Amino acid sequence: MRIDRSSLHDTVLAGVVAAASVALFALYGPDRLQAEGIPVEGVRQPDLLGALLLVVASVPVVVRRRWPLAGLCAGMVPETLLTALGYGLGMSGLAGMVLLFSVASYRGLAVALAGLVLSLVTYVAGIVSSPIRAGTLSEYVVTAVVLVAVWGAGRSLRLRRAYLEELKDRAARLERAHAADTRAARAEERSRIARELHDVVAHHVSVMTVQAAAARRVLAADPDLAREALSAIEHTGRLAMTEMRNIVGVLRTDTGAGARAELGPQPGVRDLPALVEQMREAGLPTRLRVEGAPVPLPAGVDLAAYRLVQEGLTNSLRHAGAGAEAVVTVRYEPYELDVRVRDDGKGTAPQGGGKGAAPQGGKGTGPQGGKGTGPQDGKGGAAEEGPPATAGHGLVGIRERVALYGGILNIGPLPGGGFEVRARLPLKDGQ
Repeated sequence: MRIDRSSLHDTVLAGVVAAASVALFALYGPDRLQAEGIPVEGVRQPDLLGALLLVVASVPVVVRRRWPLAGLCAGMVPETLLTALGYGLGMSGLAGMVLLFSVASYRGLAVALAGLVLSLVTYVAGIVSSPIRAGTLSEYVVTAVVLVAVWGAGRSLRLRRAYLEELKDRAARLERAHAADTRAARAEERSRIARELHDVVAHHVSVMTVQAAAARRVLAADPDLAREALSAIEHTGRLAMTEMRNIVGVLRTDTGAGARAELGPQPGVRDLPALVEQMREAGLPTRLRVEGAPVPLPAGVDLAAYRLVQEGLTNSLRHAGAGAEAVVTVRYEPYELDVRVRDDGKGTAPQGGGKGAAPQGGKGTGPQGGKGTGPQDGKGGAAEEGPPATAGHGLVGIRERVALYGGILNIGPLPGGGFEVRARLPLKDGQ
């Protein structure tokens, strides 16, 4: 059976208060007071009745936490009897002060004030009804001040307890808010990783598809060229796996800081030459032009610019057609980074809209070119005749990236043929 510690403590406290009150009652009788020069006219000698009344006055201390005001009222009855019977003033004051302290510390202000007023009124009534006339006005005032001080100590303890509870509640709220922020951050990180994975998979799989189609066409006529295309597919696949491993590695929860240190940095404008070279090997003649003095870019803007070029070149590779050439231009302006991907693909627009199919090309070209909306782009209609398809997720992701950094994105066909993806990303203080 489980024992309530607070009830046990209060029971022990009641016993201590009763023992102390009886001891004071027995030691400070009329003879002791008279020997010390204190007037004892009308003071009754200690006896069993007085001791029993003191014990009864101490019993309500047992319930001082649960029913403090009721205990205070119950304890005042034997206290008043002790005073009225002439056993002396203040012999049972220990139990009364403990109960007054309990009312002040465990109840609200209104109940606490009621307990204080009740204690003062009872004390004054005992003085008036007592046959003893041994005290002076200053002694009565000191006793009243002591009662108020005890009440004030109880209120102070209650306020401190309420303050600590408020601190605990605030800490719990902050912990819940932190947990909510953590969940939101995780969701945002998963969304970011999903966008990164889409860009990586869309680019590398598109390159591999084009190279595989070229290898299939020349396999019988030119095995060496087909072997070269297969080697390029293998290299592209390894690059894709490495980049996806770097991105997905952040989701691993069974590793510590050592695993995070193995993650490579995110690509940026500095990696555009390698990207352009990869597109050349895939069969899309590509040139890179850098205008203006390069400056350090924020990590987010740097990655957004790289992904925009990657998505634009991937769409050009898939849909520009044979013989098309792409030009990547990166212009550093004082307060803006201008990135554009332009191709000169030719083709007739089918019924579905966009640039139609182009003739098949040589190494690395797709089976059928035409600028249309494939699974990963968003440049127009279908590559073949038919109903127009919906915009793919690739350029939608680019729009989100550019909008995130307050940039301006333009996507559309060029007047003389071809297609352009252009973004202007603002830079603060030239960075």
